[in-house]
Amino acid sequence: MITSTVLEYILFGAGFPLLIFGADMLVKGSSALARRLRVSDLVIGLTIVAFGTSTPELFVNIVSSVQQEPSIAVGNIIGSNIFNILIILGICAVIFPLSVTVGTVYKEIPLCFLASLIIGIMGNDGLIDKAPSSALTRIDGIVMIAFFIVFLYHIFELIRSQKGTLELVHQKGYGTRKAILLIASGFVMLFIGSRFVVDGAVRIAVALGVDQSKIALTIVACGTSIPELATSAVAAARKKTDIAVGNIVGSNIFNVFFILGASSVICPIPLVPERDDISIAVSVVASFLLFIMMFTGRKYYLLERWEGIVFILLYTGFIYYLLVYI
Repeated sequence: MITSTVLEYILFGAGFPLLIFGADMLVKGSSALARRLRVSDLVIGLTIVAFGTSTPELFVNIVSSVQQEPSIAVGNIIGSNIFNILIILGICAVIFPLSVTVGTVYKEIPLCFLASLIIGIMGNDGLIDKAPSSALTRIDGIVMIAFFIVFLYHIFELIRSQKGTLELVHQKGYGTRKAILLIASGFVMLFIGSRFVVDGAVRIAVALGVDQSKIALTIVACGTSIPELATSAVAAARKKTDIAVGNIVGSNIFNVFFILGASSVICPIPLVPERDDISIAVSVVASFLLFIMMFTGRKYYLLERWEGIVFILLYTGFIYYLLVYI
């Protein structure tokens, strides 16, 4: 008879192939749908793919907020955003150098940076207002959601500006219905796979006696970001760099402005500056560094392989510092 512990390990291992196949289907379907709707891969990456792959973060945060587990809610988002930039974009750049559009460099990436900065500002009541404690309040959550609405307006304007500029591409076997079916199937496989991986990882970490906030910043954050990793890595391998980059930038914006905003509205999230300020600062630096690296190297608006390696090394250093010194 298979024990519950052994079953957890089996499901944990089974989650990864589900994520890989789900990501492959999502990229194929999204790319085909972009061509059918005459919008760019970037728009699809910033919206359908980004919001879809952020479903695990949304699920984890809503549940943790309802159950009043604030350290998981904030740690999951901050940790996921750091992981998305430093590890996922780092790995994708190593797989294939990521070419980034001018609009993304000057609009979406700065908005991603602003999202990280806003957490630092709103979550430091003690430092800024000399308040006895710091927290992301319901008002803060409403402000974040307002920013998300502005982001959606930007996407709609982007779609409208592209309308009619892209030719309709007829791909054999990839009509609109099949593209939508591939996307839906990909989402289902990503969701099931991520649940297997996250649930198994959390139970293993708890069994080892790891602090809850560290679990949120590492195991939970990395686990809920696996759909982004699988999707962007497959997109990079297929040289669909707009989907790879748009997925990460869109996910980070969605994570903060919508998921963390909604979580704060459901239940105010208290922050511990001594613990949370470091991870928030790393998130801000990672976003800013992404912008700076668009202007380094041999070519502008390109994240090269060596820059991807730098990102991965920085994340390794952050995890070491987190586990050893905090």
